Amino acid sequence: MARLERLLDGLLASRDDPVERQLLHRYAVWHLLRRLRRRTDGRPITQGQLAAVRQQLRSAITLLDWLSSEGLTLSTCRQGDLERWLSRTEGVNHHHPGHFVRWAARQRLTGLVFPAARWQGPTSALDGKARWEAARRLLHDGSLSTRDRFAGLLVLLYAQKTTVVSRLTTDCLSTEGGKVLIRLGKVPITLPDQVADLALELMASQRGHATIGADATSPWLFPGGQPGRPISAGHLQQRLKALGAQPRQARGTALFELAAELPAALLARMLGIDVSAATAWQRISSGDWMAYAAEVSRRAPRE
Repeated sequence: MARLERLLDGLLASRDDPVERQLLHRYAVWHLLRRLRRRTDGRPITQGQLAAVRQQLRSAITLLDWLSSEGLTLSTCRQGDLERWLSRTEGVNHHHPGHFVRWAARQRLTGLVFPAARWQGPTSALDGKARWEAARRLLHDGSLSTRDRFAGLLVLLYAQKTTVVSRLTTDCLSTEGGKVLIRLGKVPITLPDQVADLALELMASQRGHATIGADATSPWLFPGGQPGRPISAGHLQQRLKALGAQPRQARGTALFELAAELPAALLARMLGIDVSAATAWQRISSGDWMAYAAEVSRRAPRE
């Protein structure tokens, strides 16, 4: 987050027009950064989140520069002007300027319309069989690295992104009543026995090779090669692919199956994903949360 704030300060300082600089400051600080802080809830941001915010801000700057060259502003630009820019601009991802335009429209700074591209679900078939085969190997193959096995199972069973897994700290694991719990969202999850054993084994030997000989263990659940840094998401993804697990495909399959069994709100709280994403996956999987609610109502109350 500190790197991102320094980047934003540098980009804003390079703008000569004070009105434009103030506009970008509102967009960057009071929209992009505030939304990011709300989503991360105090956790460090990932490289992907950093890149996304940087791209959104630079796309906004690119649009403003073009408007200035045409003698236009956000308030004087017409829909036809925006369409003309989008049709002629090369090398610009048209998804990113939309964030800025829609924000400006909500702030009543422009009358432009930039429809959002709604996600319609996975673009390819989800292979549940391959996912479970990979999960069984990670559960039972003792010749594999413990951290690879546990990281892979978080992706395969709990639909976690490698960017999230790579940033997990040891604080996310705890024990209670002989059970091992992991906190991926707001609600802790009790790990099955075999997965719990891997978690405990990892905690007992979670020093990264760069911290061997240090007095204190690393705060990261998956330490990287640089002292004090976690493993990179890219490196973790490569390691899992080498074991036959395809993280992106496997995560989609896991979300599909979980969404068919759990209500969206609970799914979001357990896995740490946005409730809108959980709702979308539930709609795609045709999950009926009423069956879950009925089951809960039949359970005996705790004594």
